[in-house]
Amino acid sequence: MPLWIRGFDMTDRSGRALSAVLPGLPQLVAGRWGSGGLGLTVWISLLGVLLTQWARFAAGWGGPLDHRVASLTVVAGLLGVWGWSMFDVSRPADVKHGGRGQWSLASHAFKKNRIAVISVWVVVWVYLIALVTPLIAPYDLDTQISLLTARLVGPSSEFLLGTDDLSRDVLSRIMYGARISLSIGFVAVGISVTIGTLLGAVSGYLGGWVDTVVMRFVDMVISFPRLVLLIAIVALFDTHSIFMIMAVLGLTQWPGTARIVRGEVLSLREREFIQAAQALGFSRRRIILRHVIPNVLAPVIVTATLGLGNVIVLEAGLSFLGLGLEPPTPSWGSMVSGGRGYMLDGWWISTFSGLAIVLTVVAFNLVGDGLRDALDPRLRT
Repeated sequence: MPLWIRGFDMTDRSGRALSAVLPGLPQLVAGRWGSGGLGLTVWISLLGVLLTQWARFAAGWGGPLDHRVASLTVVAGLLGVWGWSMFDVSRPADVKHGGRGQWSLASHAFKKNRIAVISVWVVVWVYLIALVTPLIAPYDLDTQISLLTARLVGPSSEFLLGTDDLSRDVLSRIMYGARISLSIGFVAVGISVTIGTLLGAVSGYLGGWVDTVVMRFVDMVISFPRLVLLIAIVALFDTHSIFMIMAVLGLTQWPGTARIVRGEVLSLREREFIQAAQALGFSRRRIILRHVIPNVLAPVIVTATLGLGNVIVLEAGLSFLGLGLEPPTPSWGSMVSGGRGYMLDGWWISTFSGLAIVLTVVAFNLVGDGLRDALDPRLRT
């Protein structure tokens, strides 16, 4: 590391001045390229959106919900990055490098994994683009430019990723589709992790007949082919609601989390701090919620990260089979399905939407692998 960087002190007046003007730059100069680079690029990008799309930004506050969310994301992102950078440079060095706990050691180990850090960048940018899509998308999601002159136009300076068979801009629809696919993945994983963690913790801690009943129910759910079960449930309710798809995906993914949590709890319940809590007369509910579950969060976080990519692929599969959201609402899977009939004349429709799925799922999986290595003391280097 160069001497001028090694001697840079973020807590001095120059560090605070840099944070006030360009949040993230002091951290980047000090060698923290992961957090500093991400903060700086997010700040510059959101500031660019605010300045170049001011008309859309101002109109968004009185527009539909998604436009208000986009405008709020810009404001929250700018204030959040600026506040984080100013707070970070104001902390004394001895506080930043004080005693190391489990999460601090895991964070340090994760930052050493460059591939995982780059994957975090990709995940953050995909979510950020999805949130501010109404402000930056070239066209609305269902805008038909011209069926005579702009149908199946290949990638060009005017249409960066081309147009589809209805003369709609593919780039805009991929950006709008990201909001659907990522929202479904986030909510579905939240449902599955919550159910799996609670059932796994209760099953492992109580044991006995409760453990037997819960685990046999888990075995029964796992025994059904998941894709076939998803197709049957969606077809049975005969609805293409986004909330139904979120619920179905979330309610069919929890058994794996329940098994992982149960295995962790079986070893935890014999530890001294659990026995001490029992000796103090704490209720089972308090022990499970305040002592057991917080100590099994590490594998749950890894499972959730890996599960996000899995849910995105499943949602894309349902949309490809025509069981996703109804047109013209786009998702990556429905775009792949819609473009399969034009692979010769419009290969870009399916190709770019498929690449979006691949990039996002690979990024989530790499983040999950990095978290697994960082949270497992045996794998830390």
